[in-house]
Amino acid sequence: MSLEILDQLEEKIKQAVETIQLLQLEIEELKEKNNQSQQAYDALRNENEQLKSEHQNWQERLRSLLGKIDNV
Repeated sequence: MSLEILDQLEEKIKQAVETIQLLQLEIEELKEKNNQSQQAYDALRNENEQLKSEHQNWQERLRSLLGKIDNV
């Protein structure tokens, strides 16, 4: 009977190890997806900052042109 219990214990340990290995793979995949998402976020944030800067430059140029028109 103790041999049967040891076999059951061994089987449960094998299943636990397999589960842990699968979870570790899943964690690595999630880390990679997170990294990709972070890179996409950073790229979008940089693009947003660039567009804000361009928008501000256009506003300044328009104000300057409107000021010149007012002076005429």
